[in-house]
Amino acid sequence: MRRTPSRRLWAAALLVASVLTPLAVPPAAAVTASVDRHDADDCPSHGLGPELTAKLDKAIEDVRRQANIPGIVAGLWMPGKGRYVRATGVADTASGRPMTDDMFVRIGSETKTFTVTALLKLVDDGRIGLDDPIAKYVKGVPKGHKITLRHLAEMRSGLFPYSSDPGFVHDLLSDPSRTFTPRQLLAYGFKHKNTFAPGKQFEYNNSNLILLGLVIEKVTGQRLADVIDRRVLRPAHLRHTLFPDNSEIPRPHPQGYTNQTLSGEVADATHWNPSWAWAAGAMISDLEDLRRWAKIVATGTLLSPQTQAQRLKMLPTGFPGTSYGLGIFESGGWIGHNGSIPGYETVTVYLPSKKATLVLMLNTDITYQGQEPSSLVARAITEIVTPDNVYDRPVPPR
Repeated sequence: MRRTPSRRLWAAALLVASVLTPLAVPPAAAVTASVDRHDADDCPSHGLGPELTAKLDKAIEDVRRQANIPGIVAGLWMPGKGRYVRATGVADTASGRPMTDDMFVRIGSETKTFTVTALLKLVDDGRIGLDDPIAKYVKGVPKGHKITLRHLAEMRSGLFPYSSDPGFVHDLLSDPSRTFTPRQLLAYGFKHKNTFAPGKQFEYNNSNLILLGLVIEKVTGQRLADVIDRRVLRPAHLRHTLFPDNSEIPRPHPQGYTNQTLSGEVADATHWNPSWAWAAGAMISDLEDLRRWAKIVATGTLLSPQTQAQRLKMLPTGFPGTSYGLGIFESGGWIGHNGSIPGYETVTVYLPSKKATLVLMLNTDITYQGQEPSSLVARAITEIVTPDNVYDRPVPPR
């Protein structure tokens, strides 16, 4: 969490830093190439050509050094043109262990795409309706009879974000190993008045996804993690994606670095307990699974065409160039989501016009001049490969 009160109002799960503590980053590790684990596609394995590859290598390395990012894994797949997969920098700043492209990372808010997919499958099953009030499923929600499941998934509920509560910030950072229950998280937000009437505006808010997770559990009678595994991960053939029960993360993984601490000093957040983010940001994945998921979630493979159309009904966020649907955004034509959780950032997006996929994994969430490092890298890459479709998220969705 960030300690600057004025910024707590617009950060959804973690607050943006007022002071950036530079990381001592050793020289970049040798670049590695990936071997796909999933089914073949029409992205030639020879790469994107020496000139374009050299431009991408330089752009990524320039951003990494400028923003003091320890390590980056970048994957770009462009059907008919080729693929580009690189790992650069270090996974551990103490040992100098290099970043590699086979690592697991915490994906933060990309979890929302999995939670909302599980919810929308229940819509397809006829077990819930997007315009059902949340009060039908969860008691005690302020104005819950007026807030619909659609409002929650669109980030237009008007509920106060629990992660903006000073007590929550203190409790989390005082003991990052602590386990929070969904009801405990919501209680931090429910102490406050709603910020606006349902549907009136956009406000990125993890409270919305916690409630949707509870809806899924209420309707199915199963744990959210089990529903996502059975209804989403298995049908999508995502064999390296999981919803953890605790603070463990599979190996290999990079160490994750954050300055979201009570002191503002950089800390290793690798094994912080992600329960505080639950349905909004607790999941773990790797490069190849995220690559596969990017197209699935953007094209609606797991949903009916009618429900996918509802998902992709993008509405203004108030920030130029960025719109938001049901647990998914569009930025410069790229559709998907990004994630940020102490120690890690990710981007998983798909560009329908070119059937291109971009996946980024970073082992820090420390902002640079008020911008998320993952957004800086994504912007640098897309300015080169898709100049008419530049990824440019103006506000960090945490």
